[in-house]
Amino acid sequence: MYDVIIVGGGPAGLSAALILGRCRRRVLLCDAGHPRNARSQGVHGFLSRDGTPPAELLECAREQLRPYDSVTIRFAKVVDAEQTSQAFAVILDDGACYTGSKLLLATGVVDELPAIPDIEKFYGRSVYPCPYCDGWEWREQPLAIYGRGEKGSGLSLMLTSWSKDLVLCTDGPAELCRAQRERLMLQKIPVREEPITGLEGTEDGLLRSIVFANGKALARQAMFFNTGARQRSPLIAKLGCELDEKGRADTGDFEESNVHGLFIVGDASGDVQFAIVAAAEGARAAVAINKCLLREASLI
Repeated sequence: MYDVIIVGGGPAGLSAALILGRCRRRVLLCDAGHPRNARSQGVHGFLSRDGTPPAELLECAREQLRPYDSVTIRFAKVVDAEQTSQAFAVILDDGACYTGSKLLLATGVVDELPAIPDIEKFYGRSVYPCPYCDGWEWREQPLAIYGRGEKGSGLSLMLTSWSKDLVLCTDGPAELCRAQRERLMLQKIPVREEPITGLEGTEDGLLRSIVFANGKALARQAMFFNTGARQRSPLIAKLGCELDEKGRADTGDFEESNVHGLFIVGDASGDVQFAIVAAAEGARAAVAINKCLLREASLI
């Protein structure tokens, strides 16, 4: 039996594996290979690694785990998990079954893309969910915001830090209250409520214009959207974790869920969804897990 099973091989899971490996804990890390930022050109805001391609960052992290022979990485998807009286059991997509005293989920979330034809072509190249991650690259450029109500107006006002040439596109009724419209007007942000029929741009995914149902097009260089995200893995709900109003796992100060022995880190639980924050959460959870194992062995 492993001391810890980690589900998810992004910055959060790899960071936890590193700390636990240095504690000489037996760790199994299962990586399904579907990172949220796979389409991104670079990981931004990560101290010392700003702009590094996501795949390169992950490969570097895996390489640095090699000296820790108590850590095993399996490139497989965990399809089921359950809590037993003494441990957690997981089943992989190849049928293999493993047990661990503690379970750490770093399974992340999936962005809910706007329902616009061919948007996936532009996603990660010129269409993004997070201005903190990608706004700087499009500073002072003509930008569009996709969203309705508070989500649309809030993201629009946030983006004034990066550009003053902004247009809020709501793809139908804007659902804005009077105060929200007034704040947008004060910042000279127009609202386009016409239905969107498509995006136009280059073959390599660089946006050039947004096309409306009336046939008119709005020239834009990039678009940021606020349509939410969902948990990537059903395991969090299956194991009985409590979720907050935004669908994120509700964890305490040291990333443990309401299910004893089950820890959740990274975008699946975090409000600030940066790679560097996910890595920090993984490290913090690893320390908490190690202390928990020490207490159970009556060593502290």
